[in-house]
Amino acid sequence: MSKLTKRIWASFMLIGLMGQFAWTIENMYFNVFLYNTISTDPNYIAAMVAASAIVATLTTLLMGALSDKLGKRKVFVCGGYILWGFSTMAFGFISVQNVAVWFPAANAVATAAAFVVVMDCVMTFFGSTANDAAFNAYITDVTNKENRGKVESVLAVLPLISMLIIFGAFDSMTQQGRWREFFTIFGSMVTLTGVVSIFLLKDKKIERKENSFFKNLIYGFKPSVIRGNPFLYLALCALLLFSVAVQIFFPYLIIYMQNYLKINSYAIVLGIVLIVASVVSVIGGNFIDKVGKLKFVFPAAAVMLMGLVGMFFARTVLFVIVAGAVMMSGYMLVTASLSATVRDYTPVDKAGHFQGIRMIFAVLLPMIIGPYIGAAVIKNSSSTYVELGVVKNVPTPSIFLAAAAALLFVVIPIMMLKRRERNENKMGRKS
Repeated sequence: MSKLTKRIWASFMLIGLMGQFAWTIENMYFNVFLYNTISTDPNYIAAMVAASAIVATLTTLLMGALSDKLGKRKVFVCGGYILWGFSTMAFGFISVQNVAVWFPAANAVATAAAFVVVMDCVMTFFGSTANDAAFNAYITDVTNKENRGKVESVLAVLPLISMLIIFGAFDSMTQQGRWREFFTIFGSMVTLTGVVSIFLLKDKKIERKENSFFKNLIYGFKPSVIRGNPFLYLALCALLLFSVAVQIFFPYLIIYMQNYLKINSYAIVLGIVLIVASVVSVIGGNFIDKVGKLKFVFPAAAVMLMGLVGMFFARTVLFVIVAGAVMMSGYMLVTASLSATVRDYTPVDKAGHFQGIRMIFAVLLPMIIGPYIGAAVIKNSSSTYVELGVVKNVPTPSIFLAAAAALLFVVIPIMMLKRRERNENKMGRKS
């Protein structure tokens, strides 16, 4: 389908944005919720992020293959969003006090932390079914190489819009400890989106796969498939290294601003940063397809690298805004160009098969490796404080320097990919 209708764009915006509300809460506020109400040990955060990544990847593998097998996306999107919202609401009932009542013989703090991790996995199962497996495959189904750069640049802005709205209008609720209301509001919105999508979303006709479900499931792991799609797997390796760099600092960003920089108005700071980054991403998206996705990666990564280094030195509000805007602008442009590259090299008739493979590179490995690197950096620093006799760890600027170092490794797969493309183009001209 070459033309993107208003209905398709509406589905991108509504389903995409509401999904990003849920992911923003899962990726940023569950960490803050755990840190502020249950335990400040960063290893709990790292364990939660890792467990969620494992569930997300396994879910996307299973449900992506199943959606290809059935030739349907809509049922997974709609049903998944409805249950995703309900599971998000459930977090409002988890607290150390409630757990102490439910399990009086258990260590209340450790058990409450375990409850958060388990519920995060449940929420992630529904979210990955709806968003990572089905909705992402649907996007691949209805777009093509000519419009994916533009679509990805718009989709890349949605996480920033979601953060902007949450930080600007609802963050005060979390600072006041009104977590139950906070989770209920956004859980209800996600569930309602699932209901609306029943009427909005229209499946593109895709051929039902007669292969067995197990064959579909393991398809992307076959050596012959990997050898047959070298461009795709190199692009995925680039996405992996980039995502590791992001996950070193991102889970701890709000905690860092609250507890190290002591910026009480961090919601305003982040709001300004996100507005600037959103504008840059939309403008930059118009050039991704024209310049070439791979050519665009290096300058975009250089912008993000400068922002990360700037965040390492930033201590004042103004400096944080400038450095943060540069960092997030580069982040969004790299995300758009790499995501569009991965879609370009994904076999058209195997979109669902490869969503799980994409999750391994974009979510599973980065969210296991990155947060633990960040936690190690935090725990090996000397930045702590004592509250009620308990020593509490505080994220330090070193997480940005570690992320910058990790980002440099993206050069390797991109150079390999560009060299392969040049060789293939030369072969094509000779033939």
